[in-house]
Amino acid sequence: MSQGKIVKVSGPLVVASGMEDADMFDVVRVGDLGLIGEIIEMRGDMASIQVYEETAGIGPGAPVVSTGAQLSVELGPGLIETMYDGIQRPLEAMRAQVGSNITRGINVPALDRERKWKFEPAVKAGDSVEAGDIIGTVQETVVVEQKIMVPYGIKGTVENIQAGEFTVEEVVCSVKKEDGSVADLTMMQKWPVRRGRPYKEKLVPEMPLITGQRVIDTLFPIAKGGVAAIPGPFGSGKTVTQHQLAKWADADIVVYIGCGERGNEMTDVLMEFPELKDPRSGESLMKRTVLIANTSDMPVAAREASIYTGITIAEYFRDMGYSVALMADSTSRWAEALREMSGRLEEMPGEEGYPAYLGSRLAQFYERAGRVVSLGANGRVGALSAIGAVSPPGGDISEPVSQATLRIVKVFWCLDSSLAYKRHFPAINWLQSYSLYIDRLTQWYEENVSKEFPQLRSQALVLLQDEAELDEIVQLVGVDALSFEDRIKLEACKSIREDYLHQNSFHEIDTYSSLNKQFKMLKLIIAYYNLAKDAISKGAPFNQVAGMAVRETIGRFKYVEEEKIDAAYEETLAEMKKEIADLISKEAEDDD
Repeated sequence: MSQGKIVKVSGPLVVASGMEDADMFDVVRVGDLGLIGEIIEMRGDMASIQVYEETAGIGPGAPVVSTGAQLSVELGPGLIETMYDGIQRPLEAMRAQVGSNITRGINVPALDRERKWKFEPAVKAGDSVEAGDIIGTVQETVVVEQKIMVPYGIKGTVENIQAGEFTVEEVVCSVKKEDGSVADLTMMQKWPVRRGRPYKEKLVPEMPLITGQRVIDTLFPIAKGGVAAIPGPFGSGKTVTQHQLAKWADADIVVYIGCGERGNEMTDVLMEFPELKDPRSGESLMKRTVLIANTSDMPVAAREASIYTGITIAEYFRDMGYSVALMADSTSRWAEALREMSGRLEEMPGEEGYPAYLGSRLAQFYERAGRVVSLGANGRVGALSAIGAVSPPGGDISEPVSQATLRIVKVFWCLDSSLAYKRHFPAINWLQSYSLYIDRLTQWYEENVSKEFPQLRSQALVLLQDEAELDEIVQLVGVDALSFEDRIKLEACKSIREDYLHQNSFHEIDTYSSLNKQFKMLKLIIAYYNLAKDAISKGAPFNQVAGMAVRETIGRFKYVEEEKIDAAYEETLAEMKKEIADLISKEAEDDD
């Protein structure tokens, strides 16, 4: 242990002397209250420490003691359903201990030390095990079975293992290592947050993370193990979009990080998540969720740590073979914390005052996502998909955090305030958003949805691009200057925008669309466009083609229940063909 004395206090930054025996990123206890801090710079025997609690009342001469360990999280039964702060202190346990206001210097273990969990062994005495192997399971919630794994760095033979009910600190298994020593394993392990958990192999993303949101799954999909960013100005729907993804995404575990968000928004999350019904199991969504709440009034240094705390917990569940969706809301607030700490360290500022290493820190975070083969003899395949919200000031995505994020992520869902003001949600701008996973995922869509699906997607995007160009002409000279063929194109695009891309997250049926429903719905709209274009070329009146009764049926298709989709599709398609045929034949009769 290294012990020093404070020589300078600057907000959350404390400088201490006499720390020559300490190391970078060591956790320290500051002052008589024992505030938690972390060393972020060493100069000789001087250590610069970011303190994760309010430093008011601390002055020069106060003691600083290094624990000799890096900032780590506790991983084991008890993570699911728990709400933590940025450095993995359980909020409910702290409230029970000190009341509604967090007291400085409080030290509450992340995992409950008294609660007993039923441990079911998966190996027996004499079995060989290595890091990553599953030695047993614990049914943590009705939805999640936690797999107890051999910690990193341990390999040997199981000497004894027992079933029963244990706390996270009690020994459940003893392993005789190759050097002859014996390692006693508990159900809990610790891992430093700034270091990614190891794995055997990173796999190429080949399957989409199905979200049930049409604009995402069809136009801009994210792969399982992929990374996405949602930049958008205030009020454009970032948080609601992330709520929808948390609820409906095809993931086994959800880790939601509220990083520097407004207190009332985090309160909404904490109140709503327990009430949201998990569509998979019918249970509360919290039964497979870990929440990390770090509001904007909490110490700025803890905001910087919260992102790493969340992604380390997510990696732990990924190593069990689960698909994990991580929501970080928002990385802009995290970057602001970096900027503040960098300024206090008197580092050379980069663009707009952000530190020069902003891009590399963002990359370190997002690169920890991926679909991997975990350690262990029979490596499991797990996926960690990271979705980060960005809150650019004034909605200007040319600012450094947005630009640094766009250089790293492969999916960009650009939220547009003009769409939000028109009450078009999700307000994802289809002209500015993109997904670089499309080529990788095309084969999956062809095999699991339909060979036509990628073509329909491309056709829809081309139509929307054409609509933007035609809109400029309409604004200059009016719609009457367009040919009937172009006007029917605008009508088809109106259906794509208003019927397909617009989705009501509060409607019990429209809130989620299966891929089959998305395919059938888009196929109907494109079929209408192709048939209408053909009818116009054969002389059918534009007004009658544009005002066909079947268009209203297409508009209501989003409210059709899952089991009735195929029948409704066939019926609507037949009705559309009949209406078009009647219009063409009527025009032919009039010509005669």
